Amino acid sequence: MPAPAPARAAPVDSASPIAITLGDACGIGPEIVLKAFAAGLPARCVVVGDPALIAREATRLHLPLEVRSVRDAAAATGDSIAVIEAASLPADLEPGRIDARAGEAAYRCIERAARMAIAGEVRALVTAPISKEAMHRAGHRFPGHTELLAELAGGVAVRMMLANDELRTVLVTIHLALRDALDALSQEGILETIAITDRALRRAGIAAPRIAVAGVNPHAGEGGAFGREEIEIVEPAVRQARAAGIDARGPFAPDTVFMRARGFADFDVVVAMYHDQGLIPVKYLGLDAGVNITIGLPFVRTSPDHGTAFDIAGRPGPDGRGLADPRSLLAAVAQADRLSRPA
Repeated sequence: MPAPAPARAAPVDSASPIAITLGDACGIGPEIVLKAFAAGLPARCVVVGDPALIAREATRLHLPLEVRSVRDAAAATGDSIAVIEAASLPADLEPGRIDARAGEAAYRCIERAARMAIAGEVRALVTAPISKEAMHRAGHRFPGHTELLAELAGGVAVRMMLANDELRTVLVTIHLALRDALDALSQEGILETIAITDRALRRAGIAAPRIAVAGVNPHAGEGGAFGREEIEIVEPAVRQARAAGIDARGPFAPDTVFMRARGFADFDVVVAMYHDQGLIPVKYLGLDAGVNITIGLPFVRTSPDHGTAFDIAGRPGPDGRGLADPRSLLAAVAQADRLSRPA
């Protein structure tokens, strides 16, 4: 059976709302969505989820917010929380527990929202955190949001970018065990990552992106003394990128290159070889400001750079309004708003 053709998103209308998915209903997704609305979103948004659950959560959190069930994104207004029903969840879900029913609902919300983005009904997609295990229990065996959205978009090549106001990183490999990630590194994969990164930053308004490429090994291999991946895989990919007109440089020692890109001083972005190499520097600078951006999709997708936080989900907190912090979600909406406005 032939692979599906990559999806082409309809033209973006800056007046269209941004879709926010519910996330895992047993985690903090519903709480941070409501708190983001209460704090004041930087753009008009519509929630894709379960209107009844959102209303119950608003009552639990003592947030005087009106929740309306709407049929389509065009009905979203700024005076209430408009929710498109993509799933119906039972009231007996237990916060902080992995539940296949929540995993199924999370999948349905992502699928519905992605199709809305492709159809041009919304101008961007912001996803609240999901539990991969819950989604797996529901029968959807995707390593994470990134891979699921890539399939829904027709099998396009995508990469994960983590960004805040000080640092951007893009990953060559994502959700793999470290041993498997090293085996998965290839010249072709690194070159593709550099090219996707260059296109994404140009679309974001950076006319000539400066791309640093991190090495794999300590001191970028020290001329082969600590491994030959830099010599045999990374350096050839950088040379090819430069031959194609991309300002890519490296490989640089991983323990110092992120400092050179902080504040966008020497580089606009660092291409990292594996998950933790790229994510630790961004997350160290603060979870509340970090945003996950999927680049390579035919639409804008962002998300908070934290997980479901099952350990605090459903807990009332000292003021009865929960313990979850919505700032990373607010940053994700702001980033989606900036990236989805036509040039």
